Formats: sequence, C-alpha cells, structure tokens
Amino acid sequence: MDSASQGVVHRTPAVEGLTEVEEEELRAELAKVEEEIVTLRQVLAAKERHCGELKRRLGLSTLGELKQNLSRSWHDVQVSTAYKKTQETLSQAGQKTSAALSTMGSAISRKLGDMRAHPFSQSFSSYSIRHSISMPVMRNSATFKSFEDRVGTIKSKVVGGRENGSDNLPSSPGSGDQTLPDHAPF
Repeated sequence: MDSASQGVVHRTPAVEGLTEVEEEELRAELAKVEEEIVTLRQVLAAKERHCGELKRRLGLSTLGELKQNLSRSWHDVQVSTAYKKTQETLSQAGQKTSAALSTMGSAISRKLGDMRAHPFSQSFSSYSIRHSISMPVMRNSATFKSFEDRVGTIKSKVVGGRENGSDNLPSSPGSGDQTLPDHAPF
C-alpha cells in the first residue's frame, strides 16, 4: 500500500462522511482555534504577571491569599453534600458506639457489683467455691484494679459522669474492703 491509501484506511468514521473541501475547512478552523488558544494563554500569563505586580505594590502577600483560599475551600467542603452525609453518618456511628459502650459498661459494672454483693451464692457448686476463694486475691490484684478503673473511666466518658441506680461503679479501687448494700430481695 502506498501512503495515500494508508491515510484512507485509518480514517475515523466521522472523517469518512466528509468531503475533501469540508475536511480542509475543519482543519483550517482547528488551526485557527489552536492559534487563539495559544494567544489566550499568552494574554492570561501577561495578566497574571500584571496582577502579581499590583498585589506586590499593594503589599498583599501570597500567604494571606493562601489563607483566604483555604478558608473558602474549607467552607465549600463543609457545605458540600458529601461532607454533610459523611458528618451525619459519623455522628450516627458515634451515637451507636456510645450506646453500645454504655450498655457494655453497665453490664460489666452490674456483674462486678453482683460478684461483690453475693460472693457465696450457689456456695455448694465447685465453680462458685473456686470463684469465691479466688475473688479476694483477684480483687486485690493490680490487673483487676486497673480493669475496674478503666471500666469506670470508659463509663464516665460514654455516659458523661451520670450515675443512676444499679449502674454505679465502686468509688475507688480500694473500696473492696467496704461492705456494699445487700440487693437481695429477702
């Protein structure tokens, strides 16, 4: 194949429907538009230089402009739909997590309270005897006290320091020696 026929073979479908005159007109228009783009870029560069010179003479700093642009961009982000949806989703997730941690903290504190209030319930089962024998040692261990403190800390953060009824945690790790009120119905 010669080079002229290769050009015809590789033509796009849009070019195939054009006459040679139409194609030449389009090519001329394309060259003109590309030339205008180059001219506009040169004009824009000249205007940007002039703008920079004016700002320099007025004492406007690039840092001030950057701060203003960042502030404007942050505002645009905050009012965007995506940001609002993300913020709402994270808020809901935080509320659900808070509720779950509160429930878990309440359950743990109730269980710890039950263990302290009724150490000898079911005293004849082997589990209960082993449990009762090991509790004073475990209660005085650093691990248990640390765990007890953390549960209290988590609960106060989740619930916000609110205390009600059976959700009370012991006041201090050393309060294991104090007697707790008996919650038994008889």
